[in-house]
Formats: sequence, C-alpha cells, structure tokens
Amino acid sequence: MTPDGEIALPEALPDWDYQMDLHLRRTVRVDLDRARAQSGLPTDAALTLAAVWTATGSNLSGPAQHIRLTDGGTSAVELEFRLRGADLGGLLMLDTALVLAERRNDARPSSPRRAGSVLWSDRNFLRLQGDAPQFPMAVIDFARTSFPDHAAWHLQISGSLESATMGSLLLLVNERNTVTATAFENAGKPRPVDRIVLSAVYADAARIMVEHALSNDDFAEDSDFPEGSLGATMLSLFDQLFPGQPINDIRLRQRQSPALFASDLQAAVKIFEVS
Repeated sequence: MTPDGEIALPEALPDWDYQMDLHLRRTVRVDLDRARAQSGLPTDAALTLAAVWTATGSNLSGPAQHIRLTDGGTSAVELEFRLRGADLGGLLMLDTALVLAERRNDARPSSPRRAGSVLWSDRNFLRLQGDAPQFPMAVIDFARTSFPDHAAWHLQISGSLESATMGSLLLLVNERNTVTATAFENAGKPRPVDRIVLSAVYADAARIMVEHALSNDDFAEDSDFPEGSLGATMLSLFDQLFPGQPINDIRLRQRQSPALFASDLQAAVKIFEVS
C-alpha cells in the first residue's frame, strides 16, 4: 500500500531505504469446512491465519498478524500490517500460514494435534536492496547491545567466505549518534556534513572487509567462490581498491607495514573526496 493507492507486490523495491516502512495487505479466502475435513479435524476446531516476516538483511523475523477463525463455510480474511524499515533489509520473506489454533487432545492419530500445526502455507518474496551485493543495515540503540554506547556504527561479519553476502554482512548504526543516523537518513540527498560521515563509514567498512579477507590465507585471486558469496564480494572489492595488484603482495604489505597499508587504503577509498 502506497500513498497513491494499492499496488501488487513487486519483485523488488529499488528505492527502498531503512527509513521506509512497509504497509502490506493480503486477502485470503479460506474454506474452513474443507480445511478441517481434509486435515481430519473436528468441525469445531479453531484455526488461525497467520503472517510472519523474515528479513535476511537484518537477520530479524517476527509475527506480522494472526486472526483466529472459529466459524464454518468460506471466509475472506484480510491481513494488514506495517513493518518498520529499521528492522528490514536484504530479501524480505512473507509467509502466510493456516495453522491449528490450540492443542486438540481428541485428534485422531493421523490428524494434527499440536497448536501451531501447519495445514497450509504460502511464501512471497520482496527484494529491498537489489540483486547486487549491498550492505544490509539496521538502525538500533547500542545501549541495548554489547557494543559501546557511544560508538557510531559497527560492521558485523559472520560466516565463511563461501556464505551468502546478504547473510554475512550487517552494518549497524547507533540511533543515539544523531550525526551518523541523520547522514544515512539523508543519503538520498546528503548535505556536505552527511557526505563526510558517509565517506568515513565507507572507508571504515572497506578496511574491516579487507582485513577480514586478508586474515584468511585461502583468499586469493584464483579462489573459486560462489556467485553472491562473501568471498566473491571481497574479490570484487579488491579489484576496485587495488586494481592489478596481487592479493599476496597486499597481504604482505598489510602485515609488514600496517601503518603504510592504512594510508594506502585511505587513498584507495578516496576518503573525504566529496563533490
């Protein structure tokens, strides 16, 4: 649902950013009598239609809405909910499921009996950050985490180099640091100060990614990483920052002269070269 009215769920929202909440609606026609009969449930079994979301960018998921169904016949059930943009990112998976609402002790052995048993389910996808590798990100309060309260951002890297980039990288921005949070909010039309902050974040993220890659001795030009993997993303980053330079030479420079390497990296990312 948009300010201009409803649109069918697209495959992707190329202009999405973490400030954009999503307002979603779906109507599901449920033949309750048939659902109970084909599941071997009694005619008075209570069912629930539930919507659940999962975002690969933030590694978060949660219930969106659930509606209890106790009548018979066919019902048009409308699910409508809003998801906070700060909780999303990457690929958004929307699951709709018809489940058993409560435990049935009188169910037949072949029938579902536990609350939450799935009778039917359907999944839709919405890509929020494009097909190209990007930074999944989330704006959170660092005071509620193990990160220092006054840190401005943190790039989290997990998994192996063969892991999917979208699930391995997460840029966390501290909402208490208003300068940084505002810079990302204005990323579409940044002010001069926003450009400086974003440049610093980009430079620091590049440093962390480069150092992470170089710490793995299996990371080399001839490494065969799957498309869309963290290793493939790292190779692409090295091609941009150090074109024509052997990775082993870069690794030796980083280990033997870390201060000089830090300056090399500043030059490679063109830190603070704002237009």
